[in-house]
Amino acid sequence: MMTAELTPTQRKFRAAMANLSAGVTVVTAYGKHGRAGTTVSAVCSVTDTPPTMIVCINKSATSHDAYVENDKIAINVLAHEQEDVALVFANATDTPREKRFDDPRWDLETYGAPVLSHAAASLVGRIASVSHQGSHSVLFVEVETVVTTPETGGLVYFQRKFHSIKATA
Repeated sequence: MMTAELTPTQRKFRAAMANLSAGVTVVTAYGKHGRAGTTVSAVCSVTDTPPTMIVCINKSATSHDAYVENDKIAINVLAHEQEDVALVFANATDTPREKRFDDPRWDLETYGAPVLSHAAASLVGRIASVSHQGSHSVLFVEVETVVTTPETGGLVYFQRKFHSIKATA
């Protein structure tokens, strides 16, 4: 498929976004539309009343419909030593899609959506609403369950590379 040439503003926008540090998450879903998992950096808290997050998913992603149509998802905020998980779910390894959750670190039963053991945080909730903007769907997720591992560090994406952040004492 042929894609259109990027405009100068689009190129500058992408370069600017490479300089915006972002926490690395693997967003997962499971339900009548199957199991899905994708590495996502476009995640943000919205409010704590009720606890709500937004997750931006590209409409062309093969797992897009599984997120929008399964109503429960988990936002797994990766710990500093979980870059390997980010790479698997970013399609940067040879791991077949159907084998991604074979890693024993995934809890596939307890929360209704796959939750990664020892993630810095995992937030499980239901999609309250979906908005569409350009190439992406914006999912508003009302958080029902929160699991944290406070003693671990974090993983961020900056200038198109992963960087570990150590936990502070």
